[in-house]
Amino acid sequence: MPIAVYALAAGAFGIGVTEFVIMGLLLEVSTDLGVSISAAGLLISGYALGVVIGAPTLTLATRKWPRKRVLVALMAIFTVGNAACALAPSYEFLMAARVVTAFAHGTFFGVGAVVAADLAGGEKRASAIAIMFTGLTLATVLGVPLGTWIGQAFGWRATFWWVTGVGVLAIAILAALVPEMKGEAAPSHPLTDLRVLSRPPVMMGLATTVLGYAGVFMVFTYIAPLLIEVSGLPETAISPILLLFGGGLVIGNLLGGKLADIRLHATVIGTLMVLSATLLAMTAAVQHPVSAALFTGLFGAAAFATVPPLQTWVMSNAAGVGESLASSVNIAAFNLGNALGAWLGGLVIDHGPGLQALAPAAALIPGVSVLLALAAMRAARRRASQATQTV
Repeated sequence: MPIAVYALAAGAFGIGVTEFVIMGLLLEVSTDLGVSISAAGLLISGYALGVVIGAPTLTLATRKWPRKRVLVALMAIFTVGNAACALAPSYEFLMAARVVTAFAHGTFFGVGAVVAADLAGGEKRASAIAIMFTGLTLATVLGVPLGTWIGQAFGWRATFWWVTGVGVLAIAILAALVPEMKGEAAPSHPLTDLRVLSRPPVMMGLATTVLGYAGVFMVFTYIAPLLIEVSGLPETAISPILLLFGGGLVIGNLLGGKLADIRLHATVIGTLMVLSATLLAMTAAVQHPVSAALFTGLFGAAAFATVPPLQTWVMSNAAGVGESLASSVNIAAFNLGNALGAWLGGLVIDHGPGLQALAPAAALIPGVSVLLALAAMRAARRRASQATQTV
C-alpha cells in the first residue's frame, strides 16, 4: 500500500478527534461558557450540520484544484478552525468555529477516498479507503480518550490546542508524502457533477448509507445509559467497554475493506445484514453484563465493516465524472444517518418502549437498507443489460 495512504490516515485521525472529543468535555465547556449541558450538546449537532453543508460546497468550489492542494488546504481550514475553538470567547463563537472546522470534514474524506483508491488502484481500492478510515477509528480508540483527559486535566481549550498541533503535523505529512496526482480528469462543469447525484444508483447508494448508519447511531448514541440501566454495569466499566467498541471499529473497518476488494456488491449486502443481525442479537445480549460487553465490541466491528464497501460502492456508481462530489456527499450521508439515528433513538426512549427496545428497533433500519441496496443493484444490472443490447 502506498505510504501516501497512511498520510491520509493521519489527517483522518485529527478530524476524527475533533468530531467526537467534545462528547467527553460537555460539562467543562458548559461550565466555562455559562450554558446548559444540552446547549453544549448542540455543538455536536452544529458540527454535523457543517459537514452536510460543507461536503458538496467545498468539493464543487475546489473541483479545479489538484487533489493534493485540496487536501492540504482542507487541513489548513481544520487547523485554523481548531485554533479558533481554543480561543473562543463565547458559546456563539465556539459554535461558529465548530461549523467552519466541520466544513473540511466531508470534502477531506470524500476527496481523500478518491485519492486513496487511485493510489492503490486495481484490486486494493476498498482496502486503501479502509486504511484511510483507520485514522478515524484510531481517533475513537486513542485520540478521544487522550483529548478528554487533556481537557479534564488542563481545561477544554488545551484539548483544542492539542488538536491544532495534530493539524499542523498532518499538513506537513500530507505535503511531504502525498504525490501530485498525474492524469487527473479535467474539471467538469458543476452542473455536470451535480447531475451525477441524480443518477438512481448514486441516489440509492446515498440513501443506503443514511439508513445503515441511522441504525448504528440509534444504539451508539445511548450506549452508556443502555449498558448502565439495562445491563446493570457500573459507570466505571463504560470506558473500558468503549475501548472494546473502538477495537471492533478498527477490525471491522479493515475486514470490510478486504472483503469489498474481493466482491463489492456481496460485501455491501453482507455487512448490512450482519449489522442488522448483530443489533437484533443485542436485544438479549444487553440483559447480562458479560455478554453486553462482548457484543458492544462485535457491534463496533459490524458497524464499521459497512463503511469501506458503502463508500466504494457510491464512488463506483459515480464512475469518474463527479466521483469526488459523490464521495464527499456520501460522507455527509453518514452524518445525516448519525443525526437521524440519534433522533429516532430518542423517540424510542421518550415516546416508545424505552431503552430495552433500542437494539431491535435499530435492527430494522439496516434491514430496510439491504432491500434498498438490492433494488439498486438489480436496477443497475438491468440498465447495463439494456445498454449492451442497444450496442
